[in-house]
Amino acid sequence: MTNILPSVNHLVFPLLLWQTLPSMANELILNVTLGEARVARLENGVVSELYIERAKEQGVVGNVYKGKVVRVLPGMQAAFVDIGLERTAFLHASDVVQELTRFDVDIDDDAFDPQPKHKRFSHARNRKIEDLLKEGREILVQVEKEPMGTKGARLTSHISLPGRYSVFMPTVNHIGISRRLDDAKERKRLRQLIDQARPKGSGFIIRTACVGISDEEITADMEYLVKAWREIEQKAMESKPPSLIHSELDVLLRAVRDLFTPDIDRLVIDNKEGYDRVISFVSAFMPSLKNSIQLYQGTEPIFDHFGIEIEITRALGQKVWLKSGGYIIIEQTEALTAIDVNTGRFVGRHNLDDTILKTNLEAVREIVYQLRLRSLGGIIILDFIDMERHADKTKVFNSLKESLKADRARTTITKISDLGLVEMTRKRTREDLRRQLTDPCPYCEGKGYLKSATTVCYEIFREIQREMEGLKGKQIVVYVHPNVANMLYDEERKWLEALEERYKKRISVKTVSDYHLEQFDVAEAKTES
Repeated sequence: MTNILPSVNHLVFPLLLWQTLPSMANELILNVTLGEARVARLENGVVSELYIERAKEQGVVGNVYKGKVVRVLPGMQAAFVDIGLERTAFLHASDVVQELTRFDVDIDDDAFDPQPKHKRFSHARNRKIEDLLKEGREILVQVEKEPMGTKGARLTSHISLPGRYSVFMPTVNHIGISRRLDDAKERKRLRQLIDQARPKGSGFIIRTACVGISDEEITADMEYLVKAWREIEQKAMESKPPSLIHSELDVLLRAVRDLFTPDIDRLVIDNKEGYDRVISFVSAFMPSLKNSIQLYQGTEPIFDHFGIEIEITRALGQKVWLKSGGYIIIEQTEALTAIDVNTGRFVGRHNLDDTILKTNLEAVREIVYQLRLRSLGGIIILDFIDMERHADKTKVFNSLKESLKADRARTTITKISDLGLVEMTRKRTREDLRRQLTDPCPYCEGKGYLKSATTVCYEIFREIQREMEGLKGKQIVVYVHPNVANMLYDEERKWLEALEERYKKRISVKTVSDYHLEQFDVAEAKTES
C-alpha cells in the first residue's frame, strides 16, 4: 500500500481543534505506547468500548494459515491441524469446506469480529470427518477463536476477508446483509449490487457502514477483497505447511476499518508513526474521513486527557455505584457472569415501589454500559430488585431491550422472571477486560477470599488431635503465620491450654513470616543432642 504522508495542516489542525469541539462528540481515541496499542470508542463523551492489543500477545483470529492435518478424531467429528502455533488447532467437520448451495440470510454486523459465523446446515452436521480429511492432508484454514488455556485455536476452512464495506467469503455461495440495515429500499439496492459484482459461486456480506455509500465505493471494496483472496491463493500454492499466509490487520487499522464510521466526529491518535499509518489507510479506502483525523500533541497522556484511564480502573472493580446511591455487583465465574442490583444508600422520596423501579432503570443503563466496556460474553444473569407491579417489570425489560440496541455484540434476553431474574447471552468476540489486564491473586489463588485467622486456629486444634498418637515427644510445636500466632496466644489461648491438659503435653507456637496465612505445620519439638 502506498505510504501517504500527512500534510502540515493535518499536524497543526488538532492543536486548534480539540479544545473547541463539544465534549459530547462521538470519538475514537487511539493510544500507542511501546509494545501496546489501545483504542477507546467514546459515545457522547463516555467510554463505550475498549480494545487493547500488546505486541507479545498479538491475536491470531482472522489469520489464514496453510496447515497439515495431524490427527483425525471420528469420535469428536473433528481434526487437529498443525498451523505452526504452540498447540495444534481444532477443526470441526462442519467447518470443512464442501460444495454448498446458495443460501440468503441476514447477519449481525459485529465490529472487530473478523470471523462472521456461517450458517450451520443440517446436512453439514451429518458429514463425517473421516470422509472429509485424512492425516497428512494440507489444508487452508482461518483462525476463528484464539487459543485459550490448554485449548488450541478453533479453525474454519470457510475463509472470510473483512473490508470496509463488505466481507468476502470465497468458499460460500452466499449473500448476506447486516440486520442493522433496516431500510427495505437500501437493502434491495445493495443485494442487487452484490449479486452483479461478486465472482460467480462466492459470497459477500454487506456491513452497516454501507449506508449511503455509492455503488462505485462498495464495488471498489469488493474488488480489493477479491484481489487479496487471489494473492492468498497464490501464496498458499507456493508455501509449505505449516505457514502463515495472511495476517489480519492490527488493532489500530481494525479500529479505522470497523469503528471509524460517519457517526464518529473525529479520530485522535497520540503517536506520529501510527498517525501516518492511519492517514495512509484512510486516504486509500475512505478519503472523505481524512480531515477528521487528528494527531494529539498535548503533554498530558491522551487517556488521562479524555478521562478514559479512570473508566478502565472502574471497570476492573466488582462494585459499581449508581448516581442515585444504589449499586451493582458484577461476579464473573468460568461459566457465567452474575450481576446483582442493590438500592444501597438510595432511599427514594415517595414509596418503596418507585424507589425500586428507579434503581432498576438506572441499573439497566449501567449494566449495558459495563457489558460493552468490559466485553463480557457468554451466559449472563441479571438479578434485579424484586418488583411487585407488573407494569414496572415491563418498563425495566423494555428499557433493557432498548439499551442493548446500541450493543454491537449479538444478544438474546428472556422476560423478567417472578424472582426478578433476566437470563441473557451475549456473543463473546474477545477476552473480557479483566482477563486481559489482570492475573489471579497469587495469595488467595484467585478465590477472592482467605480463611480467617480464627478458622485456621480451629483447623490447627483438629490437626493436633489427629496427629497426637503419632507424636511421641512431650513437647509439640505448631508453626504458623504471625497473624494466626497472635490469635492462638490471645483469643484462642484457653483452647490450646485445654489440649495441653488433655494430652499432658506442652504445645508451643512459633511464627514463620514466610508462611501463607492458611499454612501451618504440627510437629514434635526437636531435642538437642
